[in-house]
Amino acid sequence: MAGRDFDCLMEARVTVKLGAAVTGLVKKVLVDRGDIVKEGQVVAEMESDVQSAIVAIARIRATNNFQMLGLQKRAEFLNRKVDRLQSLRKTEATSQVSVDEAQTEAFIAEHGAKEAQLSWKQAQSELERDEAALNLRIIKSPIDGVVTERLMYSGEYRHDSNALMTIAQIDRLNVEAFLPVSFYRQIKVGAVAEVRPDEPIGGVYKATVAVIDSVLDAASGTFRVRLTLPNADYQLPAGIRCKLRFQ
Repeated sequence: MAGRDFDCLMEARVTVKLGAAVTGLVKKVLVDRGDIVKEGQVVAEMESDVQSAIVAIARIRATNNFQMLGLQKRAEFLNRKVDRLQSLRKTEATSQVSVDEAQTEAFIAEHGAKEAQLSWKQAQSELERDEAALNLRIIKSPIDGVVTERLMYSGEYRHDSNALMTIAQIDRLNVEAFLPVSFYRQIKVGAVAEVRPDEPIGGVYKATVAVIDSVLDAASGTFRVRLTLPNADYQLPAGIRCKLRFQ
């Protein structure tokens, strides 16, 4: 097997048709074909004026805890009042009716404060929900890669089936090859091979076997092998034929 050349194809490690979680008007597309992008980089934005306003309102509600604090203070005050009246009741300086009234007021105030606290927590949860909905309109790249297609522009309306762009991850390339079944037991994961891209690229590069298919193709008498070829500087293109030689 050593010294024998096999046909192969250098492909992008991952190709993503990047869409969005929402439909609507495309506000901005921040990259173009040929641009290199990083994982998490903002590459496009959907129109979000209405959603931004909703978030602003929700933030006001979520930060307004004045009612809750006021009711808590009132409940604390009424509980102290109950304690004082109960002390006075021991010396019969006040009536039992006054104590009962104070206890009832304190009970109502405590529950009012708890209800206000629940409302405040609900407002905070609604803010998180609205912020998440707003973030859906900010499109980020899921991978490091290069933009190979720009499919939409500012002002266009995106429907459910529309992709915004295509991004290919080529910092590591997949080298795909079909080898004769007779060599199946001779190939191991981790084996190193030389890859020679066709002209005008040329050169010799080292690749490592990453996947050996467990299902053979009986019709052609071959099995498929995938190798990983480092390409951190993006000097090698994807989509070019090559020759593969195992050491």
